[in-house]
Amino acid sequence: MHASADHRIVVLHGKESFLRSEHTRRVLDALRERFGAVDEFSFDGSSCSLADVLDELRSYGLMSQHKVVVVDNAEQFMQGDDRRRAMERYAESPMPDATLILRSAGWRPGTFDKLVAAVGVILKCEAPGAAEAVRWAVARSQKRHGVELSAAGAQALVERVGPDLGRLDSELGKLAVGALAAAQVPAQGGTPGNAAHVVITPELVKEFTGLSREEQAWEIQGALATGDPAQALSKVDELLRVSRAPEVMLTWSTIDLVRKVHDAAALAAQGQPDGAIAKQLKLWGDGAAVVLRVARSVPLARAAALLQAAVAADRRMKSGLSPEPSRAIEALAVQVSAGLGSPGRSR
Repeated sequence: MHASADHRIVVLHGKESFLRSEHTRRVLDALRERFGAVDEFSFDGSSCSLADVLDELRSYGLMSQHKVVVVDNAEQFMQGDDRRRAMERYAESPMPDATLILRSAGWRPGTFDKLVAAVGVILKCEAPGAAEAVRWAVARSQKRHGVELSAAGAQALVERVGPDLGRLDSELGKLAVGALAAAQVPAQGGTPGNAAHVVITPELVKEFTGLSREEQAWEIQGALATGDPAQALSKVDELLRVSRAPEVMLTWSTIDLVRKVHDAAALAAQGQPDGAIAKQLKLWGDGAAVVLRVARSVPLARAAALLQAAVAADRRMKSGLSPEPSRAIEALAVQVSAGLGSPGRSR
């Protein structure tokens, strides 16, 4: 479902800011196509008054036939029974010469939503799943950037940067330029069809984008497992600021490593051989050897304490008790790497 020029009220809510912006652009394009020039007015819902918004909606434009009023942080704007009832009254009879766009990461549904359904549309803007993001990237690359993205290339891209549409679109623009340059085709501002035979391949994705989430996870785990706090801190800084790895991924990777070390240490204490431990914990490759080596050199009690500390740090970050998540991640990396690097440990 999309908003159209017929909708007098459009509510765009959800954490995917890229989708909120895209839907807004489509509304504006549709209105310009119907009315020509359109006056645009923007308000911050966390600070503007109800009168500011309603007065703008109800006043006639001097230069254009139609006006668009955009209110960001709309959930805060709609707080309070009096304000909500006033907006419900407006939704019962909106101005025919104005379109109201309410945008917000969060949204509390109610009577207003039912009234909007008669005169507008409410669209949820959430990040898609991986499969949907792959399909979106393929279509977006051709339509917006004029270069074909292979299905395998789209899969590789989503694996490396995740399903965030804004990040995907940014990477697609970079990849399109790279693909055109490699094929020696001059870029034409992303006009569709200007490079019909140019394809973004998985190889190009790997060359132009950062590490995949799995690779990023091993990057931080490998650094932590060295037992060198300085090396771990350097790697965290690189992943956060250069590779732009998601903070939640770095926290999860740290907890994942400590949990594997703890569980492996517990099984080793029971006399289990390395092969049985690896099979039971589903460890494989070089990572398995590292986990097993660390698990046999770190006392079980210390591994348990590190796991408890990592889980507690994650809980603090998720509850907002750590005002700077990046600093909390750095502190956790130092603590874990120091704990895994016991003085008597073999190098």
